[in-house]
This record gives sequence, C-alpha cells and structure tokens, in this order.
Amino acid sequence: MGGGGQLTEPEEPISGRAAGVYTWEEVQSHCNRNDQWLVINRKVYNITQWVKRHPGGIRVISHYAGEDATEAFTAFHPDLKFVQKFLKPLQIGELAATEPSHDRNKNATIIQDFHTLRAQVESEGLFQARPLFFCLHLGHILLLEALAWLIIWVWGTSWTLTFLSAVMLATTQLQAGWLQHDFGHLSVFKKSSWNHLLHKFVIGHLKGASANWWNHRHFQHHAKPNIFSKDPDVNMLHVFVVGATQPVEYGIKKIKYMPYHHQHKYFFLVGPPLLIPVYFNIQIIHTMISRRKWVDLAWSLSYYLRYLCCSIPMFGLFGSVVFISFIRILESHGFVWVTQMNHLPMDIDHEKNQDWLSMQLQATCNIKQSLFNDWFSGHLNFQIEHHLFPTMPRHNYHLVAPLVRALCEKHGIPYQVKTLQQGFADAFQSTQRWVQTFVHECC
Repeated sequence: MGGGGQLTEPEEPISGRAAGVYTWEEVQSHCNRNDQWLVINRKVYNITQWVKRHPGGIRVISHYAGEDATEAFTAFHPDLKFVQKFLKPLQIGELAATEPSHDRNKNATIIQDFHTLRAQVESEGLFQARPLFFCLHLGHILLLEALAWLIIWVWGTSWTLTFLSAVMLATTQLQAGWLQHDFGHLSVFKKSSWNHLLHKFVIGHLKGASANWWNHRHFQHHAKPNIFSKDPDVNMLHVFVVGATQPVEYGIKKIKYMPYHHQHKYFFLVGPPLLIPVYFNIQIIHTMISRRKWVDLAWSLSYYLRYLCCSIPMFGLFGSVVFISFIRILESHGFVWVTQMNHLPMDIDHEKNQDWLSMQLQATCNIKQSLFNDWFSGHLNFQIEHHLFPTMPRHNYHLVAPLVRALCEKHGIPYQVKTLQQGFADAFQSTQRWVQTFVHECC
C-alpha cells in the first residue's frame, strides 16, 4: 500500500489458518498493532510481519488493517501483476462465499461504477505519461534557478535584486516540489526504479529533503485523507483545532494547549511561514538519521553544499543562512495555501469506512483550470482526480475530470470546483469557523 520505496519479498508465508475461509467479523477483529489482516479482491492476507518491510511504510498499510483494501491497493500500485507476487506468501484464505465483497456500509454500486471508470480510463491510455512534458518542467526549474543566481552574481546584492532572486528561488522550490511529487507517485516512468531514482534526485539534490520521509508521510494522506490519527496532514500537534468534531471534543474536555479562540490570528504567524523551514525540516532530519537513510542524507547534503557554494561568495555564511531561511518561508507560504485550499475547508473527521470515491470526494475539492493555476499548483488544482488516480500523470487530469464529475452526479456526490481566490478564502475562513465551534462548546 503506497508506491514509494523498493519491494523486498517476504521470507516465508505468514503463519495462519492455511486456505481458511473467513467472515468480515473475523477479519475486522485483526486490526491491532501486533495482529493485522486485510482483504484485497476477496482474498485475506496476514500482513502483521510484512508491514515492517512495506515500501510505503508501516502506517499506510496498517491504516487498512481489518478492512477491504482493494481500492487503495489498485490506486497506489501501477504494476499490479508485479506486486501480486509479494502478496501470495501472505495469503491465509479468502472471504466466505456468503460474505459481501466489501466491508461495513460501503456502497457496492459506487465501487463497481468507479471500477468501470478506472478500466475505461486505462483503456484510453490516460495512465501513459508524456516524458517530454516532465523534461520541459525540469528544464524550466533549472533555468529559473540559474537566472535567480545570475541576477545577483552580475548585478549585485541590493535589497531589490536579493528579494527578486529569493522569490525566483522560492518558486523553483515550489515547482521542484510538484515535480518530485510526480516521481514519488510513480506517474512518470513505466519502470518504478527510474521513478525512484529521479524522485531522490529532485527531492534531495534540488530541494534538500528526503524521499523516504515524503513517501511515508504522503501516502498516509492519500490512503485516508482528512481522517484523524491516519492522515498526518490533519495532525496539528494541538496547535490548531480543525474540522467539525475536533473543536467540539476539545471544547467539551476544556483542552487548551493553545489559545484556540485566537487560532485564526496566530495561524498567519505559525502555519504558512513555519511549516517547511521549521516543522518539515525537523521531521526530515529526524527521519534520515533515525531510519539510517544515508542515501537520502547524501542527496540532501548535496543540495546544501551546492547552495552554499553559490551563496557564500556573495552573502557570507551568516547571510547565506538568512537568505535560505527567507526562501524557505516564501516557499512555505505557497505550499500551505496551494495544498490546504483543496483540503482544509472539506470534511475532517474520524474514520467513517467509506468507499474510495466517497472518501476522496469528501476530503478534496478542485480549483478552476487555467494556465496559471495549472502551473502554479503543479496541476493539483485537479485535486479530486489526483486523489482518485494518484499514479496518473498530471497532464491527463483535465481529460478524466468530466468523467469523474459525471460519476459523482450519478450518485449524488458533491463535486466542488472553486476559483483560486475562493479556495484561499475558504481555507482561512475554516479556521475562523472552528474557533466559533470551540468557543461555543468551551464556554
């Protein structure tokens, strides 16, 4: 579950009732940290030991323990036949013939219709990438970064030129972030190994971050978007209260780690400016060292070495630190607003065990298409399509969007599209709305 990392085969079949026949009640009872089963295409797998070797990380696959993981498994893996051989030793049986194919209250009709839509999209070749698109995207990143340095090398480090260079470098960081996102989702090359290699290059050498950190964090978000305790993007570390239920829970329990009635004010001081330069950087360093990801560390250090070689001759060591901190703050603002305008105003709640289409549509919305919006957001203005088909090349999102909208209309599922300005406004207004809920329950 989750496409990041390299696969290693299980050493031997996991012990269990060989060729057993199970009910959903039995499967659902195996959802503890030390006892995890899941179902894919009606086959039951014991993943208790395999989770430690899972390329996408322990957590993303554990989030489906005791559940039907068929839709998530299909969404994350571009080469299903290749991955199937790693599942075979884990199989302990299958669902009883009298059991439905899907657990709990998932809508079988929606699941079948979405399966049909995916088959149609595959037959139309919409999972096939255009390498030239991504080559040109990489080229424009490298060109923009070169121009940013050239400006201050040639014309000096005046305040105006330094600011202009910082804005350009922050833009390259944002655009490199969208490009590493493409490689991380295995949506560029047919061979996963090429995606992994380019992912490490872009996120490591061009951004100074860690592919392993990104894989383990981001695939959780896709597997269970906007779900407390499962999506790390809504784990606010008690700094903010989000969604319709968390402010109520904190208010009733009188939990006041922060002055939440002012969170819409300190959001601008803590959220957009500090997410990347402080929180993400701490996480990245901790991940690389604690998990001994020395290759990621080498790629990351190559970025900072390259940066210092360019900046120290003009700014000195202290000035270089200040300069990159400012670049990171600018980048962080862009990243937060682009990523959160699609998710923050949407439903944020505890696990509801929904089908793939319903779960993703409740947690995501789109921003209207335009040349600027497509470029600025890395085509994540088509957030709905990206979440439904995470391995699809981004240049095909606009082609599948009408099909997705039609399917949503058929089943009465809201398909939201906003302007860029409305997306930004809704993200901020959500923090204000949650404040009112918290104050009402607390007082």
